Amino acid sequence: MAAKDLYEKDLYKVLGVKKTDDAAAIKKQYRKLARELHPDKTKGDKKLEDRFKEVSEAYETLSDDKKRAEYDEMRDAFSSGRMPRGGFPGGPGAGNVGDFSDIFAGGGSPQDIFSTLFGGGGRSPRRGGDIQTETSISFRDSIFGTEINLKLATAGAAGNTISTRIPAGINDGAKIKLKGRGAPGQAGPGDLLVIIHVIPHPIFTRKGENLHLDLPVTFTEAALGADITVPTLDGDEVTVRLAPGTPNGRTLRVKGRGVKRNHAVGDLMITVEVQVPQRVDGKAKKALEDFAEATKEFDPRAELAQRAKA
Repeated sequence: MAAKDLYEKDLYKVLGVKKTDDAAAIKKQYRKLARELHPDKTKGDKKLEDRFKEVSEAYETLSDDKKRAEYDEMRDAFSSGRMPRGGFPGGPGAGNVGDFSDIFAGGGSPQDIFSTLFGGGGRSPRRGGDIQTETSISFRDSIFGTEINLKLATAGAAGNTISTRIPAGINDGAKIKLKGRGAPGQAGPGDLLVIIHVIPHPIFTRKGENLHLDLPVTFTEAALGADITVPTLDGDEVTVRLAPGTPNGRTLRVKGRGVKRNHAVGDLMITVEVQVPQRVDGKAKKALEDFAEATKEFDPRAELAQRAKA
């Protein structure tokens, strides 16, 4: 793009916004135009495709506070006559030009600053910007993998609806990069970054490659021992055996029933939670009283006072 075109191009007019509009208003207008002009809706219309590129280039500058400030300062300099329209300082038709060191900090030239803003001046064409979006999946889908459809509200992406595969074992907060599905650019489109949020499961949690489950058991099951049926995330059930005298908080392991990712396979970790009934009446109360009498020599707090003094 020629220098003359650069300083005469009114990016605010291109987007249909005012110079005083804030970033939110500019973004809203860009999304509106991009939805109307997106190539998926204007297939084969070269004029509208060029208009879409023009809108995207304008937004790239005006959506960046630093680039926008530099563009405004440069345009003001040209419009006020501080920089001639016939050429740049030292070039043909430059005439008398003031000190622009405040604009071109670090010794840069007008060509340099416009190259930074628009990718011109002999530099390589710019790649389109990356776009970021978010989606939520179920806990089960995060473990086994799934395919999702993303409906992009962000204008400028290469397609309004995108299908992608979520790999098995993905973690909450992980990012997936879809190459070439971002905003368009002269050197090709950018990428689409998808942040994955995993919805918590009612009973299962995850730590690394292992799945965890809290298993409620009765006092008698813990005291006498029992075989207990436990659900798994796969949908079937496994049976775990409680040894007599199993204490509250003991963890049991079911191998191979955790997260399967690449060549690693986790386990299902089951933590025993002894449940005590809120009310005990009749025969149950009498049985517990007899049990207490029969086991009165057992004192679980025998060493508590001694340990407290250690």
